[in-house]
Amino acid sequence: MDDRQLLARLFDEAVKAADPIYGIRKYLPTPPAKGRTVVIGAGKGAAQMAAALETVWNGPPLTGIVVTRYGYGCHTEAIEIVEAAHPVPDEAGLVASRRLIETVQNLSEEDLVIALICGGGSALLPSPPEGLSLNDEIALNEALLASGAPISAMNVVRKHVSTIKGGRLAAATRSRVVSLIVSDIPGDNPAFVASGPTVPDASTRDEALAIVERYRMSLPAAIIAHLNSPEAEAPRPDDARFSRNEHYVIASSSVSLEAAAALAQNFGIKAHILSDSVEGEARDVAMVHAALAREIATRNRPFAKPALLLSGGETTVTLRSKVGKGGRNGEFALALALSISGLDVKALAADTDGIDGSENNAGAFVDGSTVERLLATSLDPRSLLERNDSYSGFAATGDLFETGPTGTNVNDFRAILIR
Repeated sequence: MDDRQLLARLFDEAVKAADPIYGIRKYLPTPPAKGRTVVIGAGKGAAQMAAALETVWNGPPLTGIVVTRYGYGCHTEAIEIVEAAHPVPDEAGLVASRRLIETVQNLSEEDLVIALICGGGSALLPSPPEGLSLNDEIALNEALLASGAPISAMNVVRKHVSTIKGGRLAAATRSRVVSLIVSDIPGDNPAFVASGPTVPDASTRDEALAIVERYRMSLPAAIIAHLNSPEAEAPRPDDARFSRNEHYVIASSSVSLEAAAALAQNFGIKAHILSDSVEGEARDVAMVHAALAREIATRNRPFAKPALLLSGGETTVTLRSKVGKGGRNGEFALALALSISGLDVKALAADTDGIDGSENNAGAFVDGSTVERLLATSLDPRSLLERNDSYSGFAATGDLFETGPTGTNVNDFRAILIR
């Protein structure tokens, strides 16, 4: 097995550890004594979560609906799977949001709602307040994605420009709601995953406005007007409507990184988990990782070779160009390649859901020869980085890492091997 194959094996092990079936089995709620059990959900791994729930469920028949990204559906027996656009919302997502709300609105106190929530749900659940349109929510999403704001800040804004996020979906029903959550959020705050459709938090519209100003987002006037109105306030965690509800984080980056570290140990490589909650500009995070890798490669400190550096979390990319292709992991990988050129270092940066940005790759491999190989194809790696075009570079060198949908999402996975 060569080093690239090893890095891919480590990714697979991390994804396997995030398989939702283990957490769903552990936190499976007891069926209600009299009422129905209805399933709702959203996210890029929501269909696989629904299938896993059906596998382990031992109560009366389930019904319900979950929404996932186009191409991410799978077979289920009773739970309906619908697909919509990600990362930019579309009309199908708007219809799906309405159907989720309608599904829970007429339930009774004797019924149980199981909410399957994972990353990607924010874009998949557009539900603009009165006076706003789907186009307004699309403009909001595009501004957030281009801002460079961390995901937690993005979701504070999203949940105040919505009729489904910020706990509003759970507030729409009289039933008890049990949320099973696969976290793609640094720190694993359940209220931030998919902007918390069933889990409220204490953030305010004033905080949302401050984030818009801090990151200099250009938003439609109607959105700014809405954020300045009392109607924008989301329900608070102490709202009586949430008093019977429960939520559990059933998979996270921390568990996945520990699984990858254990596998590396089996191959005689000491793994060092730097953090499971790294945030910041992808290229800046890459510089920090590269500095540590160079120190190990050239001075055998602070960790002895061979060494494996692992990290998770969610970086961001401030768009400098509208023509480039690629996601935050590609951006990280390209910036890392520039800083490890000539060294015996190999790395993989990939999104655990199988899609990095809007293209068809999970991420990319890089090593000490990447820069030289890019130049050999007449591509300037620094120019590629400047126009956020990592995908084009890695496509040319054959370094794209493609997995297809993985069925889970615990955010970024970064592995750097120093020989």
